[in-house]
Amino acid sequence: MPHFVEQSSTARVRGTGQAPVVEQALLRVPAQRLTSTVPREYVHRAAVSEVFLTGWDAVGPQGGTEAFAVRAQWPRSHSLFARDDDYQDPLLLVESVRQVGSLLAHAEFDVPFGHQFLMRDMFVSLEPELLRAGSTPTEIVLRTECRDIVRRNGALSSMGYVVAVERDGRRLGTAEASFRCMSPQVFRRLRGGTPTHSDRPVPPAVEPALVGHTSPRHVVLGVPAPGTVDRWELRVDTAHPTYFDHPVDHVPGMVLLEAARQAAHAVTGLPDALVLGLKSTFTSYAEFEAPCWIEARTVPGDRPDDVLVRVEGIQRGKQVFTTDLVVTPRNR
Repeated sequence: MPHFVEQSSTARVRGTGQAPVVEQALLRVPAQRLTSTVPREYVHRAAVSEVFLTGWDAVGPQGGTEAFAVRAQWPRSHSLFARDDDYQDPLLLVESVRQVGSLLAHAEFDVPFGHQFLMRDMFVSLEPELLRAGSTPTEIVLRTECRDIVRRNGALSSMGYVVAVERDGRRLGTAEASFRCMSPQVFRRLRGGTPTHSDRPVPPAVEPALVGHTSPRHVVLGVPAPGTVDRWELRVDTAHPTYFDHPVDHVPGMVLLEAARQAAHAVTGLPDALVLGLKSTFTSYAEFEAPCWIEARTVPGDRPDDVLVRVEGIQRGKQVFTTDLVVTPRNR
């Protein structure tokens, strides 16, 4: 299948007069790979600025799996995934891994546009050096093996994938994820008529500095009720340009993961800690019409420098998702 994001630097200049001379000069320039983002439709983003993947290559079956090398670039500046002086936001990796699944499903497994993708689980583990900020955008390679591929009537129904994350040729992280996908017809039967915006008032935000942000616009935890400890209402702002990049009828998984990350900062009192690990399972939709409560607590970790935080999302008394996070103070 053609990969639209790659092209040769050899150009042909057509016309009259000196065009043949120019054309010959251009042909002497060595061919090289030019960089652009993959089509935004492949990764389910309306804004091109939210696309982090820049291309991919199939590297052949390996032990019964489909393997690909997916390239990504993380910007030095982003309105939501903000970097500080030393490190970039770890949620850049989480979003990149999410985009990999969508990209490969469409581009390599023939899932038509318009199908709905439902995240089932997400796992990442990384070294601090992966996030080290530099003077140029961060270029990574996500070496991906697709597994547990399920097809129904010839169409992809679900898939899992594992990712080795490389920067400058060094393996500095791993990830796993899985998702289900369904046709528009099936999705309409399940969710038809569900609104794509929330009419509920958005509660006041906790202090941004407590959760690693500088603007209340990006805070997804509401101020807790008096006497409430480590429990926040999820702030659902469907007008947010990144959290709700396009209309959806439920709270996206990436918003829930951001809520888990912010809860980890709040419950540990470490707003600038690095998130070096995340393991999340999504059990049901987080709906717009009822409050979703984010609850967090610390639990013993494997290493003395790490703090393990367990976060749950509860709606109408039922669990929506769980996330375990490993956070590490900056003095590591």
